[in-house]
Parts: sequence; C-alpha cells; structure tokens
Amino acid sequence: MEIITLKEAFDIVMRSATFTGTETVDFTDSLGRVLASDIKSDIDMPPFNKATVDGFACRRDDLHSELAIVETIAAGIKPLYNISENQCSRIMTGAVLPEGADVVFMVEDSKVNDGKVRFTGSFTKDNIALIGEDIKDGQTVLRSGKVIKPQDIALIALSGNTSVKVSRRPSAGVISSGNELVEPSSLKPGIAQIRNTNSYQLMAQLKRAGAIGKNYGIARDDEAATYEIVMRAISENDIVLISGGVSMGDFDFIPAVMERAGVKILFSRINVQPGKPTTFGVHPDALVFGLPGNPVSSFIQFELLVRPMISRMMGYEFKPVTFPAIMKNSFSRKNAERHALIPVMITENGLADPVEYHGSAHLSAMSEADGIIEMPAGERTIMEGETVSVRQI
Repeated sequence: MEIITLKEAFDIVMRSATFTGTETVDFTDSLGRVLASDIKSDIDMPPFNKATVDGFACRRDDLHSELAIVETIAAGIKPLYNISENQCSRIMTGAVLPEGADVVFMVEDSKVNDGKVRFTGSFTKDNIALIGEDIKDGQTVLRSGKVIKPQDIALIALSGNTSVKVSRRPSAGVISSGNELVEPSSLKPGIAQIRNTNSYQLMAQLKRAGAIGKNYGIARDDEAATYEIVMRAISENDIVLISGGVSMGDFDFIPAVMERAGVKILFSRINVQPGKPTTFGVHPDALVFGLPGNPVSSFIQFELLVRPMISRMMGYEFKPVTFPAIMKNSFSRKNAERHALIPVMITENGLADPVEYHGSAHLSAMSEADGIIEMPAGERTIMEGETVSVRQI
C-alpha cells in the first residue's frame, strides 16, 4: 500500500467517522458533553425590570426634587406601591422596579432626612435592567453541536431544562502489543523490558477527547492471542487503538491481524515524522487504528487523527488551538523526506523553542512541550526569528 500525506490520512479518517447517536442526561451531568438539540429558554431574562444598584427608584422628571420614601423593596419582594410625582422607593440590587419609576439613583448619591431623600449628584444612569434584555422567552440560548462548558450549565438551569439531549460518547478499546512490555504495577523492568506507557497515555487522551476508554492490557507477540484480543475489542467498542506492531519487523503483524479480523485497511503508511507506520481501517463494528509503539508517535498521531475523529463522531468539529510564535533558536534536520512534527515549549517571552528531542521514543520531550510546529517535506531549516504556527497539545 502506497505512502500517503498527512492531509490525505486526515481526510480518510474523517470521512470514516460515524455518528454515535444520542442519549438524554440530567443537566448536572452534561459538562463536557456535546449538545444534540437546541436549548430554548422558557422565560425572559431578566424576568422583570430590576434595579442594578442599591438606591432609590423614582421618576427621572423628579430627580432633583425632595422625594417621599413610600416603601423599601428587597430582592424577591413584590412592590406594594406605584411611584407617583415626588415619590420614591428605597430599593435593593436585583429587586423589582416599581411601576412609575424609570431611574434608580445610588445610595452614594443620596441624602436622607425624616423619611425623605434628595439626589445629591449631577447625573445618573438609569441603573435598570429591563425585562428580556438578556434573553427572550423562547430564545435559543445554546445550539446543537456545542461542547457544554460550566457557564453553559448555568444557562441550561436558567432556561428551565433539567435534562438535555447529548451525543453518546464513543467507546474505545486500547491494546498495547509487545513481549517487552510490563505493567507499571510490576517490579522494576528486567533486562529487555520496558513499562507499558502507551495504554495509560492513550486512556488519558481518550478521556480528554470525550470518549470512554477501556484498557485491554498487553497483547503478547503471538498472532493468535493478539487476534482474540482485537476481535473482543472490536465487538465491544466503536473505536479500537492498538499501539505497537505496525512497523516492518518480524513480530509486527498487527496489520495482518486487523485484516484477519475483518478490518478493511485504508492506509498503512503516512509521510510524516513521527508516525510513519500509522495504520487505519474500518470494520462493520468499529474504526481501528494501528498506532506506532513509540510513545511520542502514538501521542501525536492520536492528537492529529483520532481526537478530531472522536469529535466528529459526537457531532462537532474539533478545532485545535493554534497561535503564532517567533522561533527562539534555529532548527535544522538532515533528512527532509517527510512532513515533520516538532515539539516546542513556549518561553516566558512567548518564543517557540524546540525541546531537546531524541526521537519518537523520547517520552519526556512531550511532557516538556507546550505544542508542536510543522515542517513540510523538503524543508530542512526554520531560522531563528521566523514566525511559526504552534498547535497546542
């Protein structure tokens, strides 16, 4: 199968994404979910004309007259009296404006004497929030396809919607392959062994992306045993992520296992560094990725391909945070055949500085990085002082 560009791989993955469907949840459990139907308000907001300061409500025509105080209106209390000529009501912030009043002057601009008050300022704003000036009854306050944020929870509560329809979160099975792997809970790795990091990195990335991850553990370098784990993961999930076993070694048989499991492989090599052997295919029951075993490669390819796909499956388009930055130092590479993805940190002065990077197995490089920058195939150097686009990770 021929090598393809990163853009071609992205387009194939995104075309393959299928909608997960919807479910209804209590609005208090909807944080981070994707809204699957519009939210409309069943009230005006504010629901009445209200004072925005503590002070005195009166007619603007009487602002410079001595005013008789007819009552005190606290928040949550209905006014007893309308305001007539040379009258006012003492009023608290958030309280209902009495009929007849069209201005509220602040306590700081008042002088009270024997049940009467005078405005001591020269000018005042109305200090009134009008009924429906924020939200109208029946107005759409949140639209389908939005990821629900904490401030959206407040809008949902305000609108009277105690349950909301959201997209179902896709389930994703995670498998790490390789005889050399041992779990972090084991004693220190022996000779020729390394700790399994990819499973836990991918599980965390899935959680951040909004999916439900299920860790299937380590698949040993045995084709039959690996096939059984892959088949079980496909039957139980919408997505399967297999890290390792996709290169060209004697024990790299994951693409063959995928095909045996009924996965139609759509690509198996991308002209990118890191992540060249990334493999992707479709099964009637799941979308399956064979990710490189090196942790930097699997991390970056998840962010570039899997995370946007998960978003589309839930009905919205993932838009990575990108920003321009100036290179602190020049960066050069010897081999420019592939499209390069380079981890960078952002300095206190806002400059992009490539982290010390020893290759796709250098896991600590990603921990230090704030983002990645790209170098197209054929480009060998980015010069100090050059402006680059940083993709936040």
